[in-house]
Amino acid sequence: MADQTVVVDVKDLVKRYKEVVALDHFGLQITKGEIFGLLGPNGSGKTTAINCILQLLTYSKGSVALFGQSMGPTRYDLKRRIGIVPQQVAVLPELNVRENIDYFCSLYVADRARRSELVSQAIAFVGLGEFASFRPKKLSGGLARRLNIACGIAHQPELIFFDEPTVAVDPQSRNAILEGIRGLARNGATVVYTSHYMEEVEQLCTRLMVMDHGRSVAVGTATELKAATGIGERVAVELDAPDSDVLATIRRLPHTQHAVLEGSMLRVDCARGGQNLGEILDALNSLSVGYGRVYSEPPTLNDVFLELTGAELRD
Repeated sequence: MADQTVVVDVKDLVKRYKEVVALDHFGLQITKGEIFGLLGPNGSGKTTAINCILQLLTYSKGSVALFGQSMGPTRYDLKRRIGIVPQQVAVLPELNVRENIDYFCSLYVADRARRSELVSQAIAFVGLGEFASFRPKKLSGGLARRLNIACGIAHQPELIFFDEPTVAVDPQSRNAILEGIRGLARNGATVVYTSHYMEEVEQLCTRLMVMDHGRSVAVGTATELKAATGIGERVAVELDAPDSDVLATIRRLPHTQHAVLEGSMLRVDCARGGQNLGEILDALNSLSVGYGRVYSEPPTLNDVFLELTGAELRD
């Protein structure tokens, strides 16, 4: 049975920047061993929430408890149990890989012998053994991000915050980073993960929260969030002779939410509960419209995200 120990317990947080409410009675609970995805469009409050949890920002109302204890700016005993991997690679260019990891680890671990052991373990964990003497400028983007992770986890924190750790890296490095994060969770760490890569979040995170306007708008597994929305399946049919009569007929079907023609491809978003694909094909047959390839797929996490937060661009 999964460990239900609550590691992060945030209640009723309110954070204001003058007239702007950045966090609006925000709450969050994360249990031990979870890889928890914190999602939201730009300006939704994710970064503010994390900074308040870490006590890097003050807030006007609410409470934060970590590991069952009240968190505060001077709770260095709790902060030593936390690791942070920022979005921007934040290492010292004049130090090599091993020296960088040792420096960041020294902020938490004073004993040199113990630190040397931890640094070696971190280097092995992120696969940088053959690059230990390299300076950051000699590393590829993916290797630099792995160094960034090693600097954040070398002291073996129990709670780790990852902020967009796979931005602009190649697929091989992305896979290595994601597997490394799974390994941390298997070893008992609790992970808070932010990303705009929905496929990545869906395959990695055990549970998700979607934030918008400083509040939680949905919490659950990816499957639960999909089931809670009104999005049904998405059907695509390659037509032999597309025309406006076909489109009008499909739009009149009872479960059609949205239908468009893109060249010869008919794309239909359907509500839940109907025999959607069968209804569409029956309608095409009634019009004597030939068709070729047919696709039907369930909603993606990206579809859910856009339904919950809107499709408009955010600065």
